Amino acid sequence: MRVTGTAQRDAWLAHAFPPAEQVRPDLWSVPVPIPDSPLRYTLTYLVAAGSGLVVVDPGWDTEAGWQALAGGLRLAGAAPSDVTGIVVTHVHPDHHGLSARLRDASGAWVAMHPAERDSLTAFHRRRGDFRRDDLAWLRGCGVPDDVADGLAVSGEVMASVLAMARPDVLLGHGDLVPLPGRRLRAVWTPGHTPGHLCLHEEPADLLLTGDHVLPRISPNIGLQPHAAEPPLAAYLRSLELVAGYDSAEALPAHEYRFRGLAGRVRMLLAHHERRCEEVAAILDRTGPATVWQVTQEMTWSRGWAAVTGFMRRAAIAEAGAHLRHLADAGRIGVTAPAAGEPERYTAKPWP
Repeated sequence: MRVTGTAQRDAWLAHAFPPAEQVRPDLWSVPVPIPDSPLRYTLTYLVAAGSGLVVVDPGWDTEAGWQALAGGLRLAGAAPSDVTGIVVTHVHPDHHGLSARLRDASGAWVAMHPAERDSLTAFHRRRGDFRRDDLAWLRGCGVPDDVADGLAVSGEVMASVLAMARPDVLLGHGDLVPLPGRRLRAVWTPGHTPGHLCLHEEPADLLLTGDHVLPRISPNIGLQPHAAEPPLAAYLRSLELVAGYDSAEALPAHEYRFRGLAGRVRMLLAHHERRCEEVAAILDRTGPATVWQVTQEMTWSRGWAAVTGFMRRAAIAEAGAHLRHLADAGRIGVTAPAAGEPERYTAKPWP
């Protein structure tokens, strides 16, 4: 893997904010801050063609984020009112949070994959019962009640999710973003979310990878209560797909630009196989265990004690995804829970 966003990497290593950059003619990279996050920022992309301007992943909805986005637009010789379209790779708030404000300021359309639209619809449909359902899911993972109460989605978080913009345009796999004069094609890469999109700029051979492939870290691949398809199997298939874009420069939504997608994909595939082997070894050692019990035994870069708040919830979801993947592959077993009890996974398939 070869770093191409050297100023971005230098800023990352210095724990500083990277510069907004003109990556190609009519394509800019703009860092938009994420509050209280080790990721620090989302790399928002501005794609222009003639009188059209599309913003990819506007970023987290804060005043500081809005000012950073507006400053990037000024660098590109534009203003929020000049934006004609917004594409979100997925609906996490560090990507989709500012979409509604930007649409209000510009009248731009908002585009996403149909599965992301369906996720937003599900949130709206379950708005009154979401915390109750979330607590039930956490308890099904074996999380103690006092811990689950602090991890379940709060009313404040749900309010921010419900305020996010719903799409005007749906982009399926292979569809072109409606920006005349550019060939920016949607590449469906489910896993991190069900409808995650990458975007391939064909003439320049650039791949905007969102959170699907990052140069340094593995995105969270987590089992979620509202997602039907096992996320890790989908993610591994999606990795194999983007390995075919090895000639492209990768423009991720976090960290820095790079080349060598196929090599980075191999690293991520190996990482998840190591995680699966670790989970299987934990079950060999502990005997039947819940998702919560396995989560606490897994290796975390900062140590389990330092994994708190939302990151602890993400860790539970990641452990659940690996357990589900192993069970679906027949490499471990899972017991049918008694009423009110959590599932337990076993080292060997249950007879």
